[in-house]
Amino acid sequence: MLNEDVVHPVARDSLPSVILIVGAGLAGLRAAESLRASGYDGPVSIIGEESHPPYNRPPLSKEALRDGLDVSQLVFRQKASVGDVTWLLGSPAVSATSDSVILADDTTLNYDGLVIATGIRPRHLPVSGPAPLVLRTAADATALRARLNAGARLLIVGAGFIGCEVAATARSLGCDVTITAMDDEPMLGALGTELATAMRRHHEEHGVRFNLGVGLSEFTDSGVLLANGQELVADVVLEAVGSVPNIEWLGDLPLDLSDGVLCNNSLQAAENIVAVGDIARFPNPLFDDVPRRIEHWNMPTETGKRAGKTLARVLAGEALSEEPFTPMPAFWSDQYDIAMQSYGQPGLGSAELVDGNWDGDCIVEYRREDELVGVVGINRTRDLMRYRNEIGQRD
Repeated sequence: MLNEDVVHPVARDSLPSVILIVGAGLAGLRAAESLRASGYDGPVSIIGEESHPPYNRPPLSKEALRDGLDVSQLVFRQKASVGDVTWLLGSPAVSATSDSVILADDTTLNYDGLVIATGIRPRHLPVSGPAPLVLRTAADATALRARLNAGARLLIVGAGFIGCEVAATARSLGCDVTITAMDDEPMLGALGTELATAMRRHHEEHGVRFNLGVGLSEFTDSGVLLANGQELVADVVLEAVGSVPNIEWLGDLPLDLSDGVLCNNSLQAAENIVAVGDIARFPNPLFDDVPRRIEHWNMPTETGKRAGKTLARVLAGEALSEEPFTPMPAFWSDQYDIAMQSYGQPGLGSAELVDGNWDGDCIVEYRREDELVGVVGINRTRDLMRYRNEIGQRD
């Protein structure tokens, strides 16, 4: 791990000061904006695999999937400060050295500062059979929406947030929906047993069937074959079993890639390399000193802002900020008439119902020993605001 107590400034006048941002999502955009806000006025290029500029992904499993997808309506507004940024879209990075990045079309781009913003992709189970659909990109959402006709039998492999949100959307479109997963309850790791069980009951009330606690043996032309020999038949199969970080192109760099890109609290992965968004694994002093990747909706913005400031100071030969980076993780999920919102990291603690009831509107606190590390509210958005200041407070 990079020693965050030791900073090795790079003298700006010794470099042509070119920055590459690899990854054209929200985190890459926010990093570019932060670089400009931090005084860096040199060349910036943003490389992206997709042909679209940065767009909002959460609607892909909800309203955009239900109502039809128009990517132009999801594209983020860009600040005037990044109007001179060069966008290189449609060809992903395939490898990198200490001073250059090579794209799939064989273009080689040199850099003096690198922002790693390549994010995550859907994880695939190591089983045989025809490839199921996945949901990560606008193209994925378009392909899935075309199959979700009223009466279609949709089988979702995986009971996490993406799978459950798609299930709710598909039911609103008149689809017959089944969820199968290894976990005993949906969204179990984030919510804990009691709230996860209540969410399963809520889905069942809306007609979703669950087949839980059993693994998958193979995908078939007509659905899936489970490890217990049971066959589930479907017209459409969606695989939603989590994600993996896009790190393969970084294999030639001396980085810790064991789970994303290991960074210090300033988001440095190496002297002139930072990482942002879902791929960045860093310690957050709000909770402890354990580096973690956090795949929450606000983290691309938070990490992009900090990493841009870090890299601008490195290239200017300035010391890094001594202020700890303590972003508050937050997420929301809309499923049927449920508006779920969370602050902190509920998965680090044990659930305690503090208001309401498990099957209705409620507030659930998550504590690690006596420390409040997270909260989830069901239809209680305004009541959660006070928790932002309480989480991570220590005596």
